[in-house]
Amino acid sequence: MKKYNYAQKILHKLILSNGFVNKALFEIEKIFFLPSNIKQITNNKHIFITSLPRSGTTAILNFIYENDKYGSLTYGDMPFVMSPNLYSKFKIHEKLKNKERMHKDGLFFNLATPEAFDEIFFSLYKNVNTKLLQNDFLKYISLILKYSNKDHYLSKNNYNYKRINLIKNIFPSSIFISPFRNPLQHAISLLNQHNNFKNLQNADKFVLDYMNFLKHYEFGNNHRPWFKSIKYHDLNSINYWLEQWFLFYSNLIENNKH
Repeated sequence: MKKYNYAQKILHKLILSNGFVNKALFEIEKIFFLPSNIKQITNNKHIFITSLPRSGTTAILNFIYENDKYGSLTYGDMPFVMSPNLYSKFKIHEKLKNKERMHKDGLFFNLATPEAFDEIFFSLYKNVNTKLLQNDFLKYISLILKYSNKDHYLSKNNYNYKRINLIKNIFPSSIFISPFRNPLQHAISLLNQHNNFKNLQNADKFVLDYMNFLKHYEFGNNHRPWFKSIKYHDLNSINYWLEQWFLFYSNLIENNKH
């Protein structure tokens, strides 16, 4: 994101920050590219990786994606994540250059690296009835699978922990993966990334804008807690992140006992 030129930044802002534009692109995508047999994918074993960030979700995503069985959007599909088939007719295929993530954690990516952007989809469906949400999510995944020429979807979305039951209702045979780490080590990693992204966002406002575009509120100046803090409210304290770790996994276990 730091390497985007001025025109690319404007395009990302125009597309990703505008719900009306995204919805319009999705409607066009459905009209011209929606498969006629979308219900055929409902019982496929799609994989949804969802957990706290810094738990290894990206490494798992990359590992599974390498076997070439699963379809997912990639960084090369930005910013037209709601219309990948339409965009594929016009986009210029650039050379793939590996870059280290802004997390500075030794993980590299390029335009062919998978990254599920379905949080952008869900942000467009905040105030709709469940049936419409489920129907259009099925259509969205069908379109991504058509675009990638695969039968199984692969998602890494750390916010899907709160939608496991909803997604199960659409794709009952799906597999959900929620990795976890030693709580203290995990909390230290969360705090370090929070400080890292604060520094990046203070140095370059587009980094903050970009995280908001993608609905990523895990770290930095736009951080939002996963659960309301009970005892610890200072984001610069390790206790805040430890409490979030406890609340997150307690909730995950409690709501998914069956």
